[in-house]
Amino acid sequence: MSTKENHTPEEVLKNNEAENTQENTETAENNNTENQTNEKEAEKELTAEEKLNNELEETKQLLEDYKDKYLRLSAEFDNYRKRTLKEKAELIKNGSEKAITAVLPILDDLERALQNMQKTDDVKAMYEGIDLIYQKFLKNLGHEGLTKMEPIGESFDTDFHEAIALVPTQEEDKKGKVLDCVQTGYKLNDKVIRHAKVVVAQ
Repeated sequence: MSTKENHTPEEVLKNNEAENTQENTETAENNNTENQTNEKEAEKELTAEEKLNNELEETKQLLEDYKDKYLRLSAEFDNYRKRTLKEKAELIKNGSEKAITAVLPILDDLERALQNMQKTDDVKAMYEGIDLIYQKFLKNLGHEGLTKMEPIGESFDTDFHEAIALVPTQEEDKKGKVLDCVQTGYKLNDKVIRHAKVVVAQ
């Protein structure tokens, strides 16, 4: 037979207080745990916000750097474009300076030849003097890349020749050949600047 344990009112009160204290402690611990969790989540949120702010600042700085580089590059290109246009204009304006400088000695020779022609009636001497000037002229122009065409006897070629007349011939080996040159053709550095006007056998 079981016996019911009897407690005094003081013991019952103490037991109730102990139970209440334990419950309050557990509740407090639970509250502390929740607070710590909330604080950690808040810290995480702040950290993420700070991270975004840092990334935003870095992006702004990078954008400023790119903008500065773009402005510098744009200014440099604009200066280069202006300088190139100026150089091109000067080249067009003074491009013939070298060729004219090469011709000036020939001009001096022609002036002297004209003066001498007034003092002599020797046609042969005058011819020889003019021929010397002519050869000197060709030589100077040759230094500038000019080449005189010698088309007589060559096969007719539309890349170099312009036929102004066709002459019938019975000789097969002369057909399609240049018989005569009416106007001399010239090449400048292997580029045809004037076609030779020729008479062609057919």
